[in-house]
Amino acid sequence: MRIGQNRFLGAIHMLLSDLAIRRAKPKEKAYTLNDGNGLSLLIEPNGSKGWRLRYRFAGKPKMLSLGVYPEVSLSDARTARDEAKRLIAGGVNPSEVRKAQKREQANKCGNTFEVIAREWYEKRLDRWSPSYAEEMIETFEKDVFPYIGGRPIAEIKPMELLAVLSRLNDRGATEKLRKVRQRCGEVFRYAIITGRAEYNPAPDLASAFAPHKKEHYAYLKVDELPEFFRVFNTYTGSQIVKLGMRLLILTGLRPGELRQAEWQEIDFDNRLWEVPKERMKMRRPHCVPLSEQAIAILEQLKHMTGQYPFIFPGRIQHSKPMSEMAMNVLIRRIGYAGRVTGHGFRHTMSTILHEQGYNSAWIETQLAHVDKNSIRGTYNHAQYLDGRREMLQWYADYMDSLEQGGKVVHGKFSVCA
Repeated sequence: MRIGQNRFLGAIHMLLSDLAIRRAKPKEKAYTLNDGNGLSLLIEPNGSKGWRLRYRFAGKPKMLSLGVYPEVSLSDARTARDEAKRLIAGGVNPSEVRKAQKREQANKCGNTFEVIAREWYEKRLDRWSPSYAEEMIETFEKDVFPYIGGRPIAEIKPMELLAVLSRLNDRGATEKLRKVRQRCGEVFRYAIITGRAEYNPAPDLASAFAPHKKEHYAYLKVDELPEFFRVFNTYTGSQIVKLGMRLLILTGLRPGELRQAEWQEIDFDNRLWEVPKERMKMRRPHCVPLSEQAIAILEQLKHMTGQYPFIFPGRIQHSKPMSEMAMNVLIRRIGYAGRVTGHGFRHTMSTILHEQGYNSAWIETQLAHVDKNSIRGTYNHAQYLDGRREMLQWYADYMDSLEQGGKVVHGKFSVCA
């Protein structure tokens, strides 16, 4: 009996306990405490205690790390050992399973929505103007990344993207919602073609929200222009901004294209303004013939800002263009907030020139619109230059006439889309 009891007690002592593990002190050299069936605890000289599983696979000795005590408890280590034994019995090497799991986890961590979105963004950066590209990444950083940026893109469900879009919808940003859904869809498509996702949830959400009503910029009709000019001339604020507004009216440029203008773009000898493609909405260079009035405005500005790169430098930081709010402030201060916008003068120009019977292609080219039916192949940025020069000179003369109390040449103007 005594011999049998001793063997039984010896078997018990071979099994580890939490108490025994806690009492195990580090020694000068690493040593192990065995728990049986290949499971052991390695005690390092620095005091760390790591689980090891030793086994044989295909006739060769193998070793698998199962984590560190106490993060991985004795019970957890035994469960992991038993699972590994089941894999071995089924002809599967648990070390290979572990490697595959690590690869999958690494892929997930490296394939988050934010990582892939930034990769997609960098590859398309040269297609957009700096202002548009800046606006896009700011939107992602503010409205998308905080919510799904850290999620593996392959695991993002439609409901998660819906929640992102719903936040935009709830604050009334319906146009931004449309753009975010579209751009997120492009990120998912990029992930699919690069083998990091299998499904794009964005298109399925198109019908989840009411369609955005296209924004119509406030604009003035021709018979409202004389009074506008009268009030405009009373403005005593920044003369640089005031001259900028005059130039905007005469050229039909978008406000962003005008306020970021640089002196190097102006050819006074040939009376041309060549706006580089980087600043144009459609990413095509734009050539603007300058009327006598536009040249006179630029010559005035040359004396005021010619020492800076920008024609319209910032009020405080001259190395940057003036704020996009500058013209809005002018409009508000003369009492025209809600009645006209800088962009609205493009609408007014288009209406007047169409009513005058000018060639539609000249007008659309001047406004840098892309007519998919008429503009094919390589875009010629000097297209219709002579015709547009004549057209813009007539328009500048007509604006002068209205400002000086001249007659409106047409009483009725159609609303253009």
